[in-house]
Amino acid sequence: MISAKGFLAVAACVAGAVAVPAIGQAGRLAMLDTLEPGSWALRLRGAGSGEDRVCVRSGRELIQLRHPGEDCRQVVVADRPGEVTVQYTCPGRGYGRTTIRRETDGLIQLDSQGIRAGHPFAFAAEGRRVGACAP
Repeated sequence: MISAKGFLAVAACVAGAVAVPAIGQAGRLAMLDTLEPGSWALRLRGAGSGEDRVCVRSGRELIQLRHPGEDCRQVVVADRPGEVTVQYTCPGRGYGRTTIRRETDGLIQLDSQGIRAGHPFAFAAEGRRVGACAP
C-alpha cells in the first residue's frame, strides 16, 4: 500500500512529465515565425525554372504551397533552429513533404514534393522577401 506522502511524490512526478511536453510544443516550428511577412519571390530551380510571387503573412504558409489554405494534417519530421521538415496529408486532395532552410529572416531555401489532384509535384526554390504584399 502506498502512503499519502508517496502518492503525492508520484503525482508530482507525473504532473511534471505531462507539463514538459506541453511547454516544448509551444516552440514547434518557431523558425518559420522569424521569417518576415510580405511579398516573397520564389525562384524555382531545375526544368520548371521561373519565379513565383506569394504574399506571406506567416512563414508557416510556405509549408503547403501546392495545397494553399487547405485543412491538412501536418506531422513535423524535423524542427531545428535553421531548418524544418513537415509532412502533410490533405484527405482526398493529396499530400506533401516540405523542407525549409532559413538563411536569414528574408532568405530561405525550400524543397517540396508530393501529390496534388492526383498528379505528382516536386520543386526546389530560393525564396527572397522583396517587399510588402500588394493591396
